[in-house]
Amino acid sequence: MRPNNRTAEQMRTLEITPDVNLYAEGSCLITVGNTKVLCTATVDKNVPAWLKGQNRGWITAEYSLLPRATQTRVARETKGVGGRTHEIQRLIGRSLRAVTDLTAMPEICIQIDCDVLQADGGTRTASISGAFVALYIALRKLVQNGELPRNPIREYLAAVSCGIYDGEPVLDLEYVEDSHADADTNFVLTESGRIVEIQATAEGATFDEAQFNELFRLAKAGVHQIICAQKKVLGE
Repeated sequence: MRPNNRTAEQMRTLEITPDVNLYAEGSCLITVGNTKVLCTATVDKNVPAWLKGQNRGWITAEYSLLPRATQTRVARETKGVGGRTHEIQRLIGRSLRAVTDLTAMPEICIQIDCDVLQADGGTRTASISGAFVALYIALRKLVQNGELPRNPIREYLAAVSCGIYDGEPVLDLEYVEDSHADADTNFVLTESGRIVEIQATAEGATFDEAQFNELFRLAKAGVHQIICAQKKVLGE
């Protein structure tokens, strides 16, 4: 059995609470087991300079791990973000842009902020799944206010981690599993099963195609569960 007595195909308890921020155009708190991430979406009517005049919008993201999100305090990144943070921020932005028609939101930039309140594995995947909800809410408000004719989102998106722990492919790693996994993967998938991004790394041992296919199968099942939860909180 896994350390938390879950089966290989069992996700941690998932909860998404929308509209938790009074001021942001879109927001949610996503909880996956003991991992908690606050996601907000801010609408800006100014796109980056290199996009001006192209009749397109933009979505960008920032990610932050709060000092006591982990068991020991992590110093704030006050002198610029580190390599890991930068990589996660770019992943979140790429993922959201992949399912959004940027031509349907001309001259609008949406800034996503993902702040990890508590980390127990899977913070980047939780951030992507929560950021999608915050983005959807913000874009829906623009439609309701008559500022956009339709919601630019093409389809739902979610992300989940998988790994090979104690020789077995398992879904949704928590920290104790992630830190001892033979292989660690992150899958970003759309509702229709299309791949946005896959990150796969052999940590303690290499893995073969059959094991990867099993990880992919687990990921698709996990993403389906997350998207069902997203649709429920969004009333879709």
